[in-house]
Amino acid sequence: MAAELVVVANRLPVDRVELPDGESTWRTSPGGLVSAIEPVLRANDGIWLGWPGGTDTELEPFEIDGLNLVPLSMSQAEIEGHYEGMSNGTLWPLYHDLVAKPAFHRDWWNAYQKVNRRFAEKVAELAAEGATVWVHDYQLQLVPAMLRELRPDLKIGFYLHIPFPPAELFQQLPWRRQILEGLLGADLVGFQLPEAAANFRRLVNHRVGHPTMGQDVILPDGRKVRAAAYPISIDTQGYETLARTPAVEERAKELREALGNPRKVFLGVDRLDYTKGIYARLKAFGELMEDGHFDVEDAVFVQVAVPSREAVEEYIALRDEVEMLVGRLNGDLGKIGQPAIHYLHSSQPREEMAALYRMADIMVVTPYRDGMNLVAKEYVATRVDDDGALVLSEFAGAAEELRQAWLINPYDLNGMKAALVEAYHADEAELRRRMRAMRATITRHDVQAWAKSFMTDLAGPELPTGL
Repeated sequence: MAAELVVVANRLPVDRVELPDGESTWRTSPGGLVSAIEPVLRANDGIWLGWPGGTDTELEPFEIDGLNLVPLSMSQAEIEGHYEGMSNGTLWPLYHDLVAKPAFHRDWWNAYQKVNRRFAEKVAELAAEGATVWVHDYQLQLVPAMLRELRPDLKIGFYLHIPFPPAELFQQLPWRRQILEGLLGADLVGFQLPEAAANFRRLVNHRVGHPTMGQDVILPDGRKVRAAAYPISIDTQGYETLARTPAVEERAKELREALGNPRKVFLGVDRLDYTKGIYARLKAFGELMEDGHFDVEDAVFVQVAVPSREAVEEYIALRDEVEMLVGRLNGDLGKIGQPAIHYLHSSQPREEMAALYRMADIMVVTPYRDGMNLVAKEYVATRVDDDGALVLSEFAGAAEELRQAWLINPYDLNGMKAALVEAYHADEAELRRRMRAMRATITRHDVQAWAKSFMTDLAGPELPTGL
């Protein structure tokens, strides 16, 4: 199997699903990375290399919905050291403004190096001569340099989906130079926002000593590495088409009726992660009800919390905190058959998500720090009647594009409450004006435009992207 395009990510874009008869199958995963990369992979007839989850070691390459997938297994020790440890116990909190305290353990770093090396070696086997390789995200930041050492003929791109921190935070990392040098193995390093790319170039200049010229880092051998911003997006047309289907429209009506047909429905959709600000938004909503701004006939809040990193201590604690808050608020504010907050700790299929988006009047997206946040864009894409309101954290990358949202500081609870009330009372004309502008933005800047921009800069316009 020699592929002209290899997409490399920590996870494969599928989850194993147990069927009622005891058999298992695969289902396309929810999440930003999957929705963004899937169209690119299909257009280029490429392969996706990633961990399938679990510790299975005998999985062969397989195809699902036309996607060619190559699983790379991990042992339990590698999962604990590379994934739960270095990736999500060290890098994730460090790159998200220390929302939680990162831990620095040498055995985690050793596991991170080992797994990155295995990914690089597998890509070297799979890629055709002169192929393009697109490496994704913080779990695999050493792969570009390792791969260049093994296969200097390849075009290597790297894209970071999460924020890249400023120097004063990144410099806490004991292995800061190794991470920077790992990324410099790529020909193109992409970030969500210009500030993140600038942070990287400054750090390379100060910590590794390579000069920079504009967006380029100049290496001693004369090779240039471009570090630039490519704000990610979604398959806007795909979401809009799905939202218009009779099944989704009917399901949206069913959901609203199941909620008791309140005047307004607030919606939150997130992985259950401490960076997402779930606790703060539910607390703000609860205080508004306690203050008498509305009751359960006027408004309900639906919070979908997708299970995430359930073996990591901070995530276990977060789930307990959120579920205790939901229980308390429903006990204080709800009525029999009418809870104030409907809480779902589960992953939902794409069609159900589209129905939830269509059903909701006000989408609430309040991360403390987020590289982009594609949920905000998905909601906008499904508002085919140009209605609905988006309340959005100014610390999400999406806030740079969706300027017509109600932008809030998630650390300012009173400011968040004021925005929720404003969005609740906004008249149709204002909602339509704001939503039309946001829909125009994501139609122009969709996932195809994002991928075409990145791949053109990586490989030149002669590479047929099919986009």
